[in-house]
Amino acid sequence: MIVDNFNTILDDLNGSSADIEASAIISTDGLIMASRLHHSMDEDRMGAMSAAMLSLGDRTAKELERGELNQVLVKGEKGYVLMAYAGKDAVVTVLAKPNAKLGLIFLDVKRAAQEIEKLV
Repeated sequence: MIVDNFNTILDDLNGSSADIEASAIISTDGLIMASRLHHSMDEDRMGAMSAAMLSLGDRTAKELERGELNQVLVKGEKGYVLMAYAGKDAVVTVLAKPNAKLGLIFLDVKRAAQEIEKLV
């Protein structure tokens, strides 16, 4: 039941913008809870990378006195990876195109994270 709710949230998120290429809900320890990834993508790798980046982001924010971490954004030549907390126990990760309208994606990810937080 909860997985169906997660899948619905991801379907809505991916459908909210043509710039979103893939998304996943991941536990903070790196386990995939639900995903909408391309078949060529390795879910386990995405989960592990998201957990590692968030852990490093947490430590960086604390060490540099920036407060609690909200999100991590990685920009590469082929697009963006955005990770945002969805409560204490989950993360929503989004892959977006290089020309993506990030403001709209941030808003959509924030909404999805709030919905996920209610379910976790």
